[in-house]
Amino acid sequence: MAPVSAIFDPGLLDGRVVLVTGGGTNLGLHAAKELHRTGATVVIAGRRAEVLEEARPQIGERCTIASADIREQAGAQAIVGRVLADHGRLDALVNNAGGQYFVPAEDIAAKGWRAVWRLNVDGTRTMTEAAVERGFGDSGGAVVNVTVSPHRGYPGLAHTGAARAAVEELTREWASAWGPRGIAVIAAAIGRFDTESLRKYPEIIWQGARATVPLQRLGTMDEYAWLITMLCSPLGHDLSGSVVTLDGALDNWEGPWPRETMVDERGVVPTEARKG
Repeated sequence: MAPVSAIFDPGLLDGRVVLVTGGGTNLGLHAAKELHRTGATVVIAGRRAEVLEEARPQIGERCTIASADIREQAGAQAIVGRVLADHGRLDALVNNAGGQYFVPAEDIAAKGWRAVWRLNVDGTRTMTEAAVERGFGDSGGAVVNVTVSPHRGYPGLAHTGAARAAVEELTREWASAWGPRGIAVIAAAIGRFDTESLRKYPEIIWQGARATVPLQRLGTMDEYAWLITMLCSPLGHDLSGSVVTLDGALDNWEGPWPRETMVDERGVVPTEARKG
């Protein structure tokens, strides 16, 4: 028996074709699986064809692949062209592909800055423009841009924070410009998730990441997949222009409560006496 979604109707996305960049591994792979469970035909895209081929049977029979470099306009055009050749339509694009590396802001090299910007901003821009220009038909479509939380910044990742902020601004502009054509553009800002990539770091890193989340846990890849699927559903159009944040309240948290600077010698937050 084919796997079914834990929360969505299995026919939610029947007849729709969804393209997921970076869909061969980690969060993108889990999103592709959930989209497939809800009836979508899924195309996973990336540079490494062998990774996509390995992932395809994990997703299901309605999955195909498109291999090219999304950072290049020609590559983005080739991916969308492959989708149209194989399926004749494109209904939703998930700009899931992205990347960064830990480095203090003062030590970011020009080469590293360009690499992060090209993947996160240029890759999103080229894929979105290709989908809008060639992929979506008269019935419109949806674009989901994956960004990051917290929005106030995160030490060691200033380059990706700047890049993702740019993508969120593009999301708002595109939603306004293309709304009359029936095209929705939404950003999904995600916090700290328990991924294979995170687990490659020493335990102190991912345990520390967990401790900084108000819910005191990392997000699961299933939760990410549910968010992406929801945004590709008809409800996504109502959220066009929005930044939907899934981070366990991390975006609004400034550290443990009470702060050390606010407590007295007993560890209690002083309360102002009120007159009766």
